[in-house]
Amino acid sequence: MPTQQADQQTLKQGIIYALAAYGMWGLFPVYFKAVEHISPFEVVAHRVIWSMVFLGLFIIATGRWQTLLETLKQSAVVKGLVISSLFVSGNWLVFIWAVGDDRILETSLGYFINPLVSMMLGMIFLGERMRPGQWLAIALAGMGVLYQLIQLGTLPWVAFVLAGSFGTYGLLRKKITVDPFSGLMIETMLLTPLALGYLLWLGWDGTLIFGQTGSSEALLLMAAGVVTSLPLISFAAGTKRLTLTLNGLLQYTAPSITFLLAIWVYNEPMDINRLITFIFIWAGLVLFTVEGITRSRQLKKMQPAGQ
Repeated sequence: MPTQQADQQTLKQGIIYALAAYGMWGLFPVYFKAVEHISPFEVVAHRVIWSMVFLGLFIIATGRWQTLLETLKQSAVVKGLVISSLFVSGNWLVFIWAVGDDRILETSLGYFINPLVSMMLGMIFLGERMRPGQWLAIALAGMGVLYQLIQLGTLPWVAFVLAGSFGTYGLLRKKITVDPFSGLMIETMLLTPLALGYLLWLGWDGTLIFGQTGSSEALLLMAAGVVTSLPLISFAAGTKRLTLTLNGLLQYTAPSITFLLAIWVYNEPMDINRLITFIFIWAGLVLFTVEGITRSRQLKKMQPAGQ
């Protein structure tokens, strides 16, 4: 019983962390629309630098700096974080560019596909098994993507890049044994020299925006550290406590919020072909949810009395 209670507590914590992360990510277009006139590369550079500053202060304030130092001595962990940092920074860049290019709906599609990528990666690399109902849910979503490919004649590459890069990042962070806060700090530390070098080059070239157009814009770019770090901290903490399958289900929170923002706030067009694609994907989500609830109830009924 104590072990079962501990497992339930861990599960609840994981769900809370994950929902917090995905809720914040769903609102990301609001922030990045505010800086859409700035080059995505400069915005990413500021995300890296100010995230490192925020995380550094957080680690010092919470007394985790010794864990950070110990982690830095583990070469295998650091090498793994080098790879994961490349995937997450690439994801940032594509997302920021897409928001500025009025492709918020396509980013939403990417993050609807992302949980399916996570489930597939969990099956391939972590041995997580999928049941027939889950396979059917993936098939429905795949039909939606195929429909868009046939109707538009091109793949929604923004959606696939976002889904693939972030799904791989989640897998890597699942496999790397590291404290989530230290891991995030090291990732930003590894990227900071590149980010600083790029900003210095912009300054030398006379195209740097930061500090040139007023304090309000500078503060907005500095806020990228908080905007970036808080959901990533929550995501890392949630990933360690959840299976990739459950984590994949919860990820639908973010694209749902983004979808509503694109339609109702930023007035992006929703034609019938796009709507059909989303309907297929939503049908897959409904099926996956119902199948998961049914399976959970069956397992509870199979448990011996008293447990």
